[in-house]
Formats: sequence, structure tokens, C-alpha cells
Amino acid sequence: MSASEQAFARALAVLPGGVSSPVRAFGAVGGTPRVIAAGEGPELVDVDGERLLDFVGSWGPLILGHAHPAVVRAVAEAAARGTTFGAPCPGEAALAERVVAAYPAAEKVRLVSSGTEATMSAVRLARAATGRDLVVKFAGCYHGHADHLLVQAGSGLATFSQPSSAGVPAAFAGCTLVADLDDEAGLAELFDAHRRRIAAVILEPLPANCGLLVQRPEFLAALARRTREEGALLILDEVITGFRLGLGGAAERLGLEPDLATFGKVIGGGLPVGAFAGRAELMDRLAPDGDVYQAGTLSGNPLAMAAGLATLDVLEAEDGWARLEALGGLLEERLAPVLEAAAVPARLVRVGSLFWLSLQEGEAPRRADAIEPAAAGRYREVFHGLLERGVALAPSAYEVGFLSLAHEEEHVERLAAALGEVLQTAGGAR
Repeated sequence: MSASEQAFARALAVLPGGVSSPVRAFGAVGGTPRVIAAGEGPELVDVDGERLLDFVGSWGPLILGHAHPAVVRAVAEAAARGTTFGAPCPGEAALAERVVAAYPAAEKVRLVSSGTEATMSAVRLARAATGRDLVVKFAGCYHGHADHLLVQAGSGLATFSQPSSAGVPAAFAGCTLVADLDDEAGLAELFDAHRRRIAAVILEPLPANCGLLVQRPEFLAALARRTREEGALLILDEVITGFRLGLGGAAERLGLEPDLATFGKVIGGGLPVGAFAGRAELMDRLAPDGDVYQAGTLSGNPLAMAAGLATLDVLEAEDGWARLEALGGLLEERLAPVLEAAAVPARLVRVGSLFWLSLQEGEAPRRADAIEPAAAGRYREVFHGLLERGVALAPSAYEVGFLSLAHEEEHVERLAAALGEVLQTAGGAR
């Protein structure tokens, strides 16, 4: 038995499924998870000492790679001053200033400890600001595990084919309306059926929790227009895309102007963090100034603030987003002949440093229900084939891959070579 197998067996005795987050358990792809001892640059090192070229990046935060010296130094220096204060610290204002300076429509920021907290709080604020109860989300989009947003969600729920979670009261779910992506007519019908009752629409502007579902500009424009007409707020969930697709996130890239936006991952540099931001008139409704309560013992934690600021410093100093765009272009170039020669249908979907393999015929899907179940079966084979060759993608057909500044041309070449070998025999072809 390997050290990973022994460590995971130990975890199974005391952790549900042996994990602290479901998709890590390999339930969708089979096998035993690698238990990780360390991360260095573009690589993970498991407890057996095996190195894995990592394209998961802790599910998005590690845009600089593992244990970047600037981040490690900033966290160590912050920790030496104290790990938490339960009081204001300079890093809070410093990080909030960076968000306000960079992001469209962000005038004030509230810092929290997770993306789930951020989206949950943004929805509460939207309901208070509009005096309405109903919220619209889109099938396949994942906005954290707050009860009212676990309705036809993506991420782990898609991985395990669950439309929603047990334990969510019907009354809670009844306040959440579900629309389909890429469907202007359906969106119009939903708004017509609930005139002036919708508080907000929450959307991943680049849905990345149920495949990478690139939306048409016409659909996004129709959504923004209808929310304005109806007096509903537009909430962009940029927990994944914020500060990954550029300083202004997906909003800037796609020309969107949200009322509220949520963040996480990159702005914490690998430490637990979340934030939501919006116009001052909305954000001033939050306690202590307003009547919308939200609080958190570790919100604005000085270690997370230091890591986030260090990450943004490196990205700006090294022209990081341009470098990542170039690396993504190289990935497309190197994978094109590999996917063309594959024994199974395979297409690369990429935006910036986000990428996803669509393992089915035809155009890449733009909505969750267009992803074929057979694609997940093909992905299991691809995932394990790559893992055997020392390359780590997410253990789910529905999760995206992440490039980082620690990746270089040689790492893209290695991914392409390994994927080429796997796809030549995928599906039983010889």
C-alpha cells in the first residue's frame, strides 16, 4: 500500500469521504486520491514523493504557482506580527483599495473568508436594497453552498449528478428561480412571469463550474438590459474569474457593468478569502452603517490580506495577465494537432488562463444540459492516463484547468505530449 493510500485510509476513519470538500475524493473518476505533502512552483509533491505537474492550482487561487517566494515571505512577515486580531488591520483597506481601483462598479468592498460567504451576503444585500425576495440563477452555475443557491448548481453537484442538496427546505429553494444559459427567450419569459418581484440575477459571467461555458455577447447584453428594465440587481460571481482574467476580471473583458460582484481565490493568494463589492449606495446598507447584517471573526484576516496583496503586486510587476494569455495561446497551438488526432472527440475551450476539455462531438457547449454524460466517462480515462504520466487535472469532467505564472513552455509541451499518448488509445482504440 502506498503512503497516499495509507494516509487516505486514515482520513476515511475520521473525515466524511476522507476529505474536507467532496470532489477531492475521486468519486467521479474512481481510484484513491493522491495525498499532497507540498507544492513547489508548477508541481505538487505527494506523500510518496512523486511529483505531479499541476493544472488544478488549488482550484484557482494559485495564479503564481505553489509557494511563490513573494507570497511566502509576505505571509511569514504577517504571521510574525500576529495571525488574527478581531480588529481592523491595514491590509484590509489596502486590498479593498486595489479592488476599487481595478474593478468596474466597485466603490466599496466587504471582505469575508470564502466565496460562499461573498455570494450569500451579496444576495442578502440585493434583497434588502430592492425589497424583493426572488433571485434568479442559471442552471449549472455554482455560487457556493448557501442553501438558496444550491439549486441546479454546478461544481461538485454536477460531478455527482445531484440537482440540488438534501437538507435545503423547499421554502428556501422556492425563492430561487432557475434559468437556462444561452436562452434569451426563456429569460424573457421568466421575467414576464415574475414582474417586479425579482431582487437580483446572479451569474458567473464566464461559467466555469460546469465546464467552461463561454456565453454569447448577445445573451449577456440581453441579461444586463432586462435586469435594468426590471429594477433587479445584476450580481456577477467572479470568484474564479476575478483578477484571473485581468485586473477588471470578466466584467472588463466582456464589457459588463454589475451592481454587485463577488470575489475569492486569487485575491487571497492561496489563503481563505472572499469579498463582495458594489456601488457605495448599496454597500452602505451593510452593518454597522445600515440594516443588512453580515459579520465574520476571521474576515479581513491579516495573513490572507498579505498573500493577496503580494499576489497582485507580482501580477502587475511581471505583466502577468499578458504572460498568461500568451501561455494560453501556446496551449491552444500545441494541443490542436493532439486533439485532431484523438481517438475520441475532443476540443479545447480556453479563455485567458482558464481551459477545459470538451470530450464530445460538435461545438463546445454553452449550457450545462448540453454536456453529454458520455463525455464524463471519457474524461475518467483521460484523467487517470494523465495522472499515470505525472500530470494532474481536476478529478471531475466538469471542472476547469488553470495556468499559472509558474508554468512555462516546457510544461505546456509536457501536457500536450501526455495528452497525445492518452487520447490515442482512449475509448479502447489501439
